[in-house]
Amino acid sequence: MNGDSQQHLHIGVLAFPFGTHAAPLLTLVRRLAAAEPTLKFSFLSTAKSNRQTFSGAKANQFDNIKVFDVWDGVAEGDEFGGNVHVAAGLFMKATPENFKRGMEAAAAGSGVKISCLLTDAFLWFAGDLAAEMEVPWVPYWTAGSCSLSIHFYTDLIRTTLGNVNTGILENIDKTLKFIPGLSAVSVDDLPDGIILGNLESPIAQMLHNMGLKLPKAAAMVLNSFEELEPATAKDLKSKLQKVLHVGPSILSSPAPSDSDETGCLLWLDNQKPASVAYISFGTITTPPPNEVLALAETLVSSEVPFLWSLRDHSRHLFPKGFVENTVAFGKVVSWAPQLQVLAHPSVGVFVTHCGWNSILESITGGVPMICRPFFGDQTLNSRMVQDTWRIGVRVEGGVFTKSGTTSSLELVLSQEEGKKMRENIKVLKQNAIEAVGPNGSSSENFKDLLEVIKACKHP
Repeated sequence: MNGDSQQHLHIGVLAFPFGTHAAPLLTLVRRLAAAEPTLKFSFLSTAKSNRQTFSGAKANQFDNIKVFDVWDGVAEGDEFGGNVHVAAGLFMKATPENFKRGMEAAAAGSGVKISCLLTDAFLWFAGDLAAEMEVPWVPYWTAGSCSLSIHFYTDLIRTTLGNVNTGILENIDKTLKFIPGLSAVSVDDLPDGIILGNLESPIAQMLHNMGLKLPKAAAMVLNSFEELEPATAKDLKSKLQKVLHVGPSILSSPAPSDSDETGCLLWLDNQKPASVAYISFGTITTPPPNEVLALAETLVSSEVPFLWSLRDHSRHLFPKGFVENTVAFGKVVSWAPQLQVLAHPSVGVFVTHCGWNSILESITGGVPMICRPFFGDQTLNSRMVQDTWRIGVRVEGGVFTKSGTTSSLELVLSQEEGKKMRENIKVLKQNAIEAVGPNGSSSENFKDLLEVIKACKHP
């Protein structure tokens, strides 16, 4: 394809505007835009999501990426005060018409029709939109192969493990041995909406529809690397048109170094190697008050050096005097440069909610995990961490108690099993580095993705 025709390629980028979805999609788009400046990208999301995604230092710096707002589903003049599940339901009801209008505006503004849809995989209807437009659909799954496989095989899981119509599970104790790479996973590890919970919720229906539509995709892109889940990756490749692991994005498209405004790295410099427990549950989740209390009491009694990233409005959950009583061996901050913290030699364990980004950051930092999952794919991820990759442990009973948390800290920081976890995660870290290196699997897959997009024809 010559340069003149490439200038007519216009990629419609459709984002899911909740949680940590839009930012990873933008990271991939920026990588593509830098690799092929002649491509045009129109990034479509809600106004609120776009403000957050393109704020401050993250503002758009690419001439070939244009940003467009789409309707969030909230009636004009109304003030939305519901939770994220309600918001997602309203947004999904507004689709795909809101995206259609946005793409019409993008095409009119650029004078070039859209020739490919690159979307968050959640937006399953994009496969039908692309078929109507006679252009390829390229969904991006921001998590791991294991969770994608769960959604692809939802119907098989339901028919194999139970009668979902009656709610009676016939094989509740069985693992998913019938799905490649998931032999350690049990029913209890599955996200709500697969076989337990509300199967009719907007999120459950969205993910089920996505799994059914995946074979329509010209290419399925994942923020992972093949070597992490080889059996699952191989299986997905045999079922879908093209499966491209292009991550970890934190290595393939590293963000500018975060500042250390809270002094975390200076504090870590004064700690012993592999001695510190770094505690963070992401930007959305805070454990319930009784668990924050149990975790804090564990740290006081054990005197394990710790760095705890917790937003200021949640500090009232600490027991009285906690910060003052632990100042000799602990540090509480409202924000931490997580990538740099996990790369610091003083950090010996990461206490985490087990979101996918956190798992990849822990792997690239070479730090084993103590997992306390809360929702979505986090329980599934924690099962993989503990029983498949053997690079961490789930907190006893699935919740923080003083005795269970103490046992987990001792296991990872002091016992032979913790040493083996560190050895295992170092191997995965090296695999990740090699995957994004010259001729690595993720680097080659990214080149393949670029070719898929460049091969698109003007509709």
